[in-house]
Amino acid sequence: MTSYSCCLILLLFTWNTAAYGPNQRAQKKGDIILGGLFPIHFGVAAKDQDLKSRPESVECIRYNFRGFRWLQAMIFAIEEINSSPTLLPNMTLGYRIFDTCNTVSKALEATLSFVAQNKIDSLNLDEFCNCSEHIPSTIAVVGATGSGISTAVANLLGLFYIPQVSYASSSRLLSNKNQFKSFLRTIPNDEHQATAMADIIEYFRWNWVGTIAADDDYGRPGIEKFREEAEERDICIDFSELISQYSDEEEIQQVVEVIQNSTARVIVVFSSGPDLEPLIKEIVRRNITGKIWLASEAWASSSLIAMPEFFRVIGSTIGFALKAGQIPGFREFLQKVHPKKSTNNGFAKEFWEETFNCYLPDGSKNSPASTSFHKGHEEGLGAGNGTSAFRPPCTGDENITNVETPYMDYTHLRISYNVYLAVYSIAHALQDIYTCTPGKGLFTNGSCADIKKVEAWQVLKHLRHLNFTNNMGEQVDFDEFGDLVGNYSIINWHLSPEDGSVVFEEVGHYNVYAKKGERLFINENKILWGGLSKEVPFSNCSRDCLPGTRKGIIEGEPTCCFECVDCPDGEYSDETDASACDKCPEDYWSNENHTSCIPKQIEFLAWTEPFGIALTLFAVLGIFLTSFVLGVFTKFRNTPIVKATNRELSYLLLFSLLCCFSSSLFFIGEPQNWTCRLRQPAFGISFVLCISCILVKTNRVLLVFEAKIPTSLHRKWWGLNLQFLLVFLCTFVQIVICVIWLYTAPPSSYRNHELEDEIIFITCHEGSLMALGFLIGYTCLLAAICFFFAFKSRKLPENFNEAKFITFSMLIFFIVWISFIPAYASTYGKFVSAVEVIAILAASFGLLACIFFNKVYIILFKPSRNTIEEVRCSTAAHAFKVAARATLRRSNVSRKRSNSLGGSTGSTPSSSISSKSNHEDPFPLPACAERQRQQQRGCKQKVSFGSGTVTLSLSFEEPQKNAMANRNAKRRNSLEAQNSDDSLMRHRALLPLQ
Repeated sequence: MTSYSCCLILLLFTWNTAAYGPNQRAQKKGDIILGGLFPIHFGVAAKDQDLKSRPESVECIRYNFRGFRWLQAMIFAIEEINSSPTLLPNMTLGYRIFDTCNTVSKALEATLSFVAQNKIDSLNLDEFCNCSEHIPSTIAVVGATGSGISTAVANLLGLFYIPQVSYASSSRLLSNKNQFKSFLRTIPNDEHQATAMADIIEYFRWNWVGTIAADDDYGRPGIEKFREEAEERDICIDFSELISQYSDEEEIQQVVEVIQNSTARVIVVFSSGPDLEPLIKEIVRRNITGKIWLASEAWASSSLIAMPEFFRVIGSTIGFALKAGQIPGFREFLQKVHPKKSTNNGFAKEFWEETFNCYLPDGSKNSPASTSFHKGHEEGLGAGNGTSAFRPPCTGDENITNVETPYMDYTHLRISYNVYLAVYSIAHALQDIYTCTPGKGLFTNGSCADIKKVEAWQVLKHLRHLNFTNNMGEQVDFDEFGDLVGNYSIINWHLSPEDGSVVFEEVGHYNVYAKKGERLFINENKILWGGLSKEVPFSNCSRDCLPGTRKGIIEGEPTCCFECVDCPDGEYSDETDASACDKCPEDYWSNENHTSCIPKQIEFLAWTEPFGIALTLFAVLGIFLTSFVLGVFTKFRNTPIVKATNRELSYLLLFSLLCCFSSSLFFIGEPQNWTCRLRQPAFGISFVLCISCILVKTNRVLLVFEAKIPTSLHRKWWGLNLQFLLVFLCTFVQIVICVIWLYTAPPSSYRNHELEDEIIFITCHEGSLMALGFLIGYTCLLAAICFFFAFKSRKLPENFNEAKFITFSMLIFFIVWISFIPAYASTYGKFVSAVEVIAILAASFGLLACIFFNKVYIILFKPSRNTIEEVRCSTAAHAFKVAARATLRRSNVSRKRSNSLGGSTGSTPSSSISSKSNHEDPFPLPACAERQRQQQRGCKQKVSFGSGTVTLSLSFEEPQKNAMANRNAKRRNSLEAQNSDDSLMRHRALLPLQ
């Protein structure tokens, strides 16, 4: 019996919502469900219900693209909240959204489904039956649009304390909490708007106006509040009329007669777009012009009224608009809509058909033979273009961005942002419940609601105490009446000169938070009046354009009607009502008000600015340190360390470093033609000279030690004259590059006006970036070769190769200049020179420090290491090691040959090195340290120093053997002696000690 009752109740609920099939709702499951009411259609089809059969739900007609965009704003906000890690974590919001068709009956039909679902949940039927398709209760409703519809919905939802957050209903009647207990809204109350209208009339000193209001819960209270404010300001009302979209033609004619015969030029209108449309059409038909229309926010930006064909009559409208908001990512979300992808949105299919005027298969109600009629809607609503032709089938590949519809008009998100804010208000109320601490809650004894079993009335309680910061950094909190106090933008209707459409130019704002008398701000320079009348504060169509602006032509209007356009940057006007703005001279720029021209600011890397001073100090420091090192080397020129490091090349290397540091100074100061042509060649030649010295120096040592037998040819190659010749040849190539560059495309000083409008950058135009690339590339090529030789020389004697220092200096060099390329390409203005100066200084300091600081340290602080014995000891050690390896290798080969020739058992000649190879280190110590040890072991090694040479002789013990053994021993001795002589020759070549 219980299961039967459960199913019966569910069946009744299903019948209650039968009119809202899959294609008439947007629905998604979640832990918590939000309801939504949006005008996807403008109205319902008139149908005579004769009650001869069961009444059917009326059909909604005239598709509303903006209403669908508002629905999308709700879905976007819910999906954004669901993906947020901080807002309602581990909770998922769902939604059930219905179409109100802009009628009370359809809105109540949808509201009943919300209420019925909540009543089913209150019965706790889960204990008696398994409702697998059960949808949680709707704990809050977002909507509706019109104040009249929201009034009916609020009466029903208020009975069950289900919170309703409207995004567009602004009637002040809805602030009555005794009648509308659960109603809140994210749009300001009309009471502030009526006050703002009275303030505008007072600002322009108007005192004779007429009023028109819609005959509903929106228009009547709004115009009543305006009358109260007008009386306080001594503003007289000539006529007051009520209108409706359902008014017959006779009633419309009567209102038009009153307007035409009235002497009041200012008409205050509190109405929606659909209610006002019949009246405006009749006024246009009669061509009643010269009226100033003061519009409420419900029709100030309505697409039904703001049409080019109506502009001659209503073009001087001044109206109110809600403050536009920003919804990041919403534009992309709107473009992703597709009937196949939007599976949770039953309205997407019809939207696709209406957008592309086609039909989708599978039972679309818009079959090829179907017709549709589309018109506009209130508050800027828009509709599709009507057609009565047969529709082709949709391909599904249509591009929504190629079709212009109000759906994609996201330039000013006003109502859409209100929807977005309404969803976030509910989410933050749920977040307060989720994070509630027992004892600090809003309920009895400080208790908290259970987020998993939250009820609508609990959410309503938290909404009344809500306070959070929205995505625009503004505080959101509902007052005691459930309203948000917001500001208004004041707009003036203009006719676009580009396409003839009506555009809404913001001319001011109304700040309800400010003190009385300071709330209204209007920029009169932006207002355009549609006609000339003495009853308005202007004697012509537009106000005079002040200096700094020019007159802009409005297409289709007389020449006396113009808009004041600010002069663009770089242009100015110094007279009133200027027809055109004059362009400033090349070296001048317009001031802030565009009333005159002032000289542009000139910028370059100056000597006096902090950055220039710092670079100069570093360059001077480099010159000083290099000079100090040169002085040390000159003073200690006859010491072994200075001699062993190739004294003459070291002097040349230090001179080149002086040039490198000095060349950086050419990049500082105001660029002149001569400095521009000198700085790059000076920098390039200096660095090539430096790298060439290091290259020749490193290559000389490497060639000496790798040569098998140093001959006179090698000694000539290693001569000082040839070393300088090689340095000259390497440098000469760079000189040739510079000469060709200076001859074909010489650099010059350049005043750059393009980087920033208000600044002139004085820079050097390099003439040819390719030449600059060759200059730097050739330097880097020499550095790479130098790095290769330095790396190859890493195992040579420590006193000669300097491999680790040169290698490290080249690494610094490469890092600096590789980093220089992107930095040079990405900077502009004076920072281009600064980047190059930094690169020059960094590379120069790296070379100076790595190559010379260690030697200066030894010379000044370790004089014990600066002796001939230390230098010779290191070189002789290397020679002995090479000779020992060669001797040991030859000895082993000879022993194998001797054994193969006769198996002789006689002892073979061997040096002390080979004879001890199985027991001692085969690489003996340096001769100066090993001499005694070798003599004690009976070896005949002899090392003597004299006249700058080292003489080494190796003798072998030869016991009496047979003839075959003697011949083998002689052959080995000959080979060993030759190898030893090779090493000695290298030693002599490397010690030209004088």
